[in-house]
Amino acid sequence: MNRKQIYPEFFQRMVFYTMIVLLVMMPGCDNFLDEVPDNRVALDDLNKAAQLLTNAYSDASYAFTDWMTDNVAYTRGVNLRTNHQETYSWSDETTDATELDTPTFFWNATYNAIAHANEVLAVLDNLVVENEADIARKRAIESEALLTRAYGHFMLVNLFAKHYNQQRAGTDPGIPYVETPETVFIKTYKRNTVKEVYDKVEEDMLKGLDLVDDSFFANSGKYHFNRNAALAFASRFYLFKGDYDKCIDYSTELLGDDPSPFVRDMTSDEFLNASSSIDGYSQLYSSPDLPSNLLLIRKVSLVQRTDFAHGPTTTLYNELFDLNPFAGTVDERENPALVKGENAVFPVRYQSLFQRSSLNSNVGTPYHIHIAFRGEEVLFNRMEANIELNRLDDAIQDLQVLVDHRYSGQSVTVTIELLRAAFGVTGDPFVSDKLVMDIYNQIERRKEFIVQGLRWFDIKRFEIPVDHNLVDGSIISLDDNDRRKVLQIPASAIEVGKLQPNPR
Repeated sequence: MNRKQIYPEFFQRMVFYTMIVLLVMMPGCDNFLDEVPDNRVALDDLNKAAQLLTNAYSDASYAFTDWMTDNVAYTRGVNLRTNHQETYSWSDETTDATELDTPTFFWNATYNAIAHANEVLAVLDNLVVENEADIARKRAIESEALLTRAYGHFMLVNLFAKHYNQQRAGTDPGIPYVETPETVFIKTYKRNTVKEVYDKVEEDMLKGLDLVDDSFFANSGKYHFNRNAALAFASRFYLFKGDYDKCIDYSTELLGDDPSPFVRDMTSDEFLNASSSIDGYSQLYSSPDLPSNLLLIRKVSLVQRTDFAHGPTTTLYNELFDLNPFAGTVDERENPALVKGENAVFPVRYQSLFQRSSLNSNVGTPYHIHIAFRGEEVLFNRMEANIELNRLDDAIQDLQVLVDHRYSGQSVTVTIELLRAAFGVTGDPFVSDKLVMDIYNQIERRKEFIVQGLRWFDIKRFEIPVDHNLVDGSIISLDDNDRRKVLQIPASAIEVGKLQPNPR
């Protein structure tokens, strides 16, 4: 069975851009002149604009980046496709552009989503509304379009360019920031610098945040860029930019002084009881009813399959969760976990779902519901920002909330002395409290987001080297400043879009 048989419905509706180009669907001769030339939706009212925005959220998952991190090792007994091997060895992609869970697939799907946001924004510019209700709704639609456009570009620049660095961001090549609908079949683009992309993301994000209105999302608010999700986006944006004061400001606007409501309690009876059911646990983890889940997006992906790709080997997984400085406690994130291949495990987070192309069909689209933003990440962002500003008491206060909701068993009071003792550096004058907190925050982030894709961004941000073992026992390495940490621009964008490739 080939890929198009596995998920034909997705391929039928997926618009493949060389960059963001709309394919022409040629109608029959009799009605050709009655069709819109490029088969776009005729957007002439707010309802149609709002409906089109559902396509402004990229279908592509970035969780494939976990295969490049220290979260995985060579896994035996699983289906290892070419893209799995290339990702694991940090090789430039050679697979077909339709292959799920690849850089090219992410690039195409995300620019496709951006194109939909741009179409909506262009229509809103020319759409005249007069009554107050329509004016308010137009503002809400504009907000969502701006936020989705900003988010798509933000994720692209952080995968296909170097991490933001204030000294070099003005010269480091980023990605094209596309702000207008496509009106030609093939268009040449230029790569904005990383700074230019960040500046444009910030402009769109802040304007979208200013306009956001949750009242228009009815019962589907967690599947749209609501205000809490926009605040979480700002928290991540300013953390990555290194503007720690603003990161704290936006994080605190969401979390307040007591972030507990935005941190799922994995020590609760609800989570402990759900852990006996794989489906029940994953449904609870990504439930829109949890206050911690701020934005949910459907992702067409195979990353949740336990018979595909590399995963955390049992040895690696045990070593990671053995990093528990709190005696007499159990880290409830460790279980439940599924067996993956012959020598690995896969912690249960998202439900592996499949949409059949018809009621009696055995083919369809694999997908999962991805948590794009969550309260826990915002808590980690605020901790990290406070650590960078040497406000360690504030960071420990947030860490205490996390520990209370992750470690069951003996009650723990988090102190810097306890953490120093756990690392074996009590009284060591050459190891600062700030360094201890920084390292422990990274460990907790790694455990919190394992198999969900966020570790790769920490690998880039903190310039962490990675070693991977191969089937023959040899080791390959990714250095701290390795050029391969910047994903290669897709071949089609280089050949047709005339973009300059990343150096190798």
